[in-house]
Amino acid sequence: MKQNISMVPMIFKRNIALSAKLFSGLFRIGLARCSPKRNYGFNHFKKLGLVYFKLTGACNLRCVMCGQYGEKGVMKDRAAEENKKVLPLETWKKFADEIAPQKPVVYMWGGEPFLYPDIFPLCKHIVDKGLFLSVNTNGTLIERHAEQIVRDKWSSIFVSLDAFRDVNDEMRGKGSYDKVIAGFKAINREKEKQKAKYPLLGIVTVVTNKNYMDLANLVEASKEYKLDMHIINLGTYTNDNIVATQKRFMREKLNTEIDCLEAYNTGYNLGIDGEKLHRILSEVQNKNYGHPILTVPTLNPQKTHTYYAELETPVRNHCVVPWCQANVNYNGDVHFCADYPDYILGNIKDQSFKDIINGDRANLFRKTINESEGGMFPGCLRCYQNMLFGNKIKGF
Repeated sequence: MKQNISMVPMIFKRNIALSAKLFSGLFRIGLARCSPKRNYGFNHFKKLGLVYFKLTGACNLRCVMCGQYGEKGVMKDRAAEENKKVLPLETWKKFADEIAPQKPVVYMWGGEPFLYPDIFPLCKHIVDKGLFLSVNTNGTLIERHAEQIVRDKWSSIFVSLDAFRDVNDEMRGKGSYDKVIAGFKAINREKEKQKAKYPLLGIVTVVTNKNYMDLANLVEASKEYKLDMHIINLGTYTNDNIVATQKRFMREKLNTEIDCLEAYNTGYNLGIDGEKLHRILSEVQNKNYGHPILTVPTLNPQKTHTYYAELETPVRNHCVVPWCQANVNYNGDVHFCADYPDYILGNIKDQSFKDIINGDRANLFRKTINESEGGMFPGCLRCYQNMLFGNKIKGF
């Protein structure tokens, strides 16, 4: 399997100016892997490389494997109440103004971010501040907004798409695949009409036991979409023992009760044939589809089975997220872990983000994770952020 670093020159060639902004933020994340893991008495604000804006918890799809609205999703039974708590535009803009001098990459998501009523003025504000803006969406609402997206010069759009039409629609809802493709076509038409080079277009595919045999069909079809990148995410999974251990750990070490990790205890990892999956991934990466295909994480071929069948075996460790990244939830809560917002550092409605990220709760989290075995918590074993930014364990 190709290493993701081999794709960097191909990405740069597609848009040098935007790529420079992107890799500036990623370079800061790389530095965090090499620097001492300091906690108290240090200005972590100046080290920001990536900031997640979770605009809303609302979503128009009910994908079966989703950690928010799937079979065990944390939003299933409380969506109506939670979706009343979204931040007003001015609060988001004030937050963007605060972080802008640090030039982090801004990653916007949800729920479905297009359901946030002020997404367009907020995105324009972020772009006008000179930041790299990447919006992650289910893609079903892109078509109607294509003209404005291109006009406002969003940096990139990443669409969650898991398989070719029939398999994808079984997982995400009837008609979702065709809506995504219509969105791609609309963006490409507008880019040509407006003589624009961006937004860059990408797909994010999450591997499950429902779609892994169909990956080649999706990648083959993607040749027609004029993509700039395709990320294949091997998936976030956990099990009963990991959940119980993490709950006990967070209670004892950080005085926090958690409930988000259970949402990834879905069983959609079970039965994935690691040998077949590796063969599929190798085949698609060895063909030229006109855009780079990245796998997160890249694994030793003999270890693909371990990733899915032995969830308690670490493949990445020493998480760097608390030293270079942060997440802001739709209600203003700040936390480090994108999919696990249980440990709250503070709220941007009440404090400056700089004070929050340098505060005692943030530093206690850093100190605790740094002192933990392997520089990660028990629940981090298949966390997407750790797979993306953690250290590769020898042999994997």
